[in-house]
Amino acid sequence: MMTNYHVPVMLRECIEGLNIRPDGTYVDVTFGGGGHSREIMKYLGAKGRLLAFDQDADAQRNIIEDERFVFVDQNFRYLKNFCRLHGAVPVDGILADLGVSSYQFDQPDRGFSIRFDAELDMRMNQADSLTAKEVVNNYEEADLHRIFGIYGEIQNAKSLARTVATARLNTPINTVADLKNAISGLIPRGKENKYLAQVFQALRIEVNQELEALKDFLTQAAEVLAPGGRLVVMSYHSLEDRLVKNFIAKGKFSGEIEKDIYGNDNRPLEAVSRGAITASEEEIKENNRARSAKLRIAVKK
Repeated sequence: MMTNYHVPVMLRECIEGLNIRPDGTYVDVTFGGGGHSREIMKYLGAKGRLLAFDQDADAQRNIIEDERFVFVDQNFRYLKNFCRLHGAVPVDGILADLGVSSYQFDQPDRGFSIRFDAELDMRMNQADSLTAKEVVNNYEEADLHRIFGIYGEIQNAKSLARTVATARLNTPINTVADLKNAISGLIPRGKENKYLAQVFQALRIEVNQELEALKDFLTQAAEVLAPGGRLVVMSYHSLEDRLVKNFIAKGKFSGEIEKDIYGNDNRPLEAVSRGAITASEEEIKENNRARSAKLRIAVKK
């Protein structure tokens, strides 16, 4: 088991949010280092079950040896299929911690981090074919502009896209250092780390289709939950949090709430907490990753 994987953020709040029944069936769709899963297991009795999803091969080293535990090496966008496959529908609670684990950032060869030089990779699932190198070198300038603007929330996204498109004409941008060098003239002074983190976030979201996967997951979560079952989702940037918030509030990701012929709203979930729950000052002091975390809890109607 890897203790340096990452410290789960708001662990107590997540577990309370799930409202665990000893004989219930639960799903941890972002297993990672197994911190949340191990805690859930403490509350389960002999008849309880826990399914855990993770597409990252490294996560498999943390598998829990327990007959009540099932590991699914898949992206959580396939939640419904694999819950069915394991005879685990309906479920009583689903937990998603959408942060990239600090462990992945600390693996230099994965290309997630601005701290190390490495190939521009950024795949959560090493079996996928699309890498950040492919995006940077082969995407149209207009697509780069969209990715940097929407996923990275970068102010000068248009200039950034043009700069990348121009730089790669001379020589391919293959590594973290190549990318930093290519865009160095655009990075605001004194805000280097924040700017680069936004660029890397944009590429990572595109490479892993994170927002599409999140939409698929949320839609299916509402379908596989039993009435009264809980959905607990922790996100770390505004794009993800907005999708979660909208889905809980409206049952869809944009537009107005839909009503049936009797005027009842069609959303499958009801928010349990008013607004998002955030970490305490003490926790933020001990774990800086908790600073940007927003936790939302909903119950299936």
